[in-house]
Amino acid sequence: MKRNYLLIVGLTMLLFLVFIMIITPSVVNEERLVEERIQFEEGKILKAPFPPNTLNYKLGSDSDGRDLLSLILVGTKETLLIIFSITLLRYLIAVPLGLYASKKDGLSNWLVGGWNALFSSIPTLLAGIFLINMPFIIFAENRYTLVIIIIALLEVGRVSYIIQEQGYNTLQKEFTIASKVQGAKDSQLILQHVFPYLIPTIVIHFFMDLGRVTILVAQLGIFSIFVTQQFVQTGPLLSSMGPPFGFLENTGYNWATMLNGIKKEMHNAPWLVLVPVIAIMYITFMFNLIGEGAKKYFLRRDSHM
Repeated sequence: MKRNYLLIVGLTMLLFLVFIMIITPSVVNEERLVEERIQFEEGKILKAPFPPNTLNYKLGSDSDGRDLLSLILVGTKETLLIIFSITLLRYLIAVPLGLYASKKDGLSNWLVGGWNALFSSIPTLLAGIFLINMPFIIFAENRYTLVIIIIALLEVGRVSYIIQEQGYNTLQKEFTIASKVQGAKDSQLILQHVFPYLIPTIVIHFFMDLGRVTILVAQLGIFSIFVTQQFVQTGPLLSSMGPPFGFLENTGYNWATMLNGIKKEMHNAPWLVLVPVIAIMYITFMFNLIGEGAKKYFLRRDSHM
């Protein structure tokens, strides 16, 4: 049997990231994450961002003088945690909903169809920007959790619709019809026949969606909308001058936060854009390789059954 190189390469890339997460605490000097906008080298005053290979910055620094390589390493765990949390929550909602709607009748069918139609007609990025910028989300103490939920819910309709269609087709197959004739209830058909039959589809789309979520979180980062943000109040909550005084402060190291101000820095400090973009492209490519590799694996397995 031919080797599944797509799956091998994708999983190897994932194992490399896991290795990075394990060794990061022991190899990253926390001093490299301290803001230091001005430094001296050979009698010269240098201002951040510092170019690569300057003052021991292998990949350069950001506008606050923090080492980009250290930021990438430290941000690996947080980035993957955000992406997996969003995608996992999406599938925990979408899979049961899609399976229950496989019969294409009742409230669940209406909910899946409406949910999918609504967010299919609105660009996901635009919907995310609008919902995450709602005042009650910005000022919420549990903003991190709410943003994870919002991003996850945006495409629950699309995923549940895919599951519904696949489930409906499975219900039309001879083995499910035979079970129904023998007296099996709808719930039994779904749990014993439809769900096991759809596991390959769920696995493939799950990894593909990890890549989609990565791109979406990065796009939100370009618009300075981060999952790890909190509102810092600097004035009265209610005043005659309008909304409360304060500002949004980034509290994380995930890679999307490094895309903040990408337009401003693209010409002055291209490494600030290049480094996080390459990192984000890496994991997007990795998830797609695993998804395509999984598809290839299941196709080969089914052809030999």
